Amino acid sequence: MKIGIVTRNRNSWSSIQLRKALTKRKIPHVCFSFPQLAARIGYKPYLQVGDAKILEDLDALIIRPIGRGSLEEIVFRMDMLYRLQRLGFYVINPPEAIEHCVDKYDILAILEEKGIPVPRTAVTENVEEALKAFDDLGRDVVVKPLFGSRGIGSTRVRDAEIASTIFRNITFYHGVIYLQEFIHHGFSDIRAFIVGDSVVAAMRRVANNWKTNYSQGARPEPITLDKAMEDLAVKSAKLIDCKIAGVDILESSRGPLVVEVNSQPGWRGLQSVAKVNIADEIIDFVLSEVRK
Repeated sequence: MKIGIVTRNRNSWSSIQLRKALTKRKIPHVCFSFPQLAARIGYKPYLQVGDAKILEDLDALIIRPIGRGSLEEIVFRMDMLYRLQRLGFYVINPPEAIEHCVDKYDILAILEEKGIPVPRTAVTENVEEALKAFDDLGRDVVVKPLFGSRGIGSTRVRDAEIASTIFRNITFYHGVIYLQEFIHHGFSDIRAFIVGDSVVAAMRRVANNWKTNYSQGARPEPITLDKAMEDLAVKSAKLIDCKIAGVDILESSRGPLVVEVNSQPGWRGLQSVAKVNIADEIIDFVLSEVRK
């Protein structure tokens, strides 16, 4: 058996943890990035990286961040994952789950349709409609990039003139305006880490301001979720067949609200307070899936 890890940086913290977990089990592995892949149609090998033929030499691919790229680059990367999946190759996370999770509008729409509580959110390309939504949402909103992570680019807006300037700037550069009601959550949120059908670890992220991302300085604290919260997190990931997921939940006056399902979550902060080795949980799950 041999496992591939698709990563921008084989020496990033999460990639190192996965490599250690594989080495501990004496499972050979190879790390590479999407730009190193070559795809072929009409002759084999259909996908290759260096001397390694993906379908012939590997048993599974673990996808770490897809990475930044042009529209062409991102579409091509997803096309390759879909082809591998059609050919019966094991890819985690599945490409459809990755696509749903990377698009904030898409994932929240799916969650709402399936009965998962989410914050009130408006998305538009029209400045005037965005300003109406700003009023509808109580003139206290968080404006986020439609595609983005780690809180980068997210801005809390409480002034109509500033909102208008931001909205016009977004549309000038052909962006989509994504605004969400600000949820008063005591400067903390919950990250539940899903592997398969269960929460293997969870933490409360405590910050000094409304942004609770670990990468922006939030402090992880251990937490044991009650069954209702666990079920909410697991259901959110399973709705899109996301096998490894970070589900972010805000505690609000009207109950827990799911704000994000991350299909390529990091776990450095969570590992510092977790009772289990998260990389071990991931690798054990991948191996069990491949052996089925």
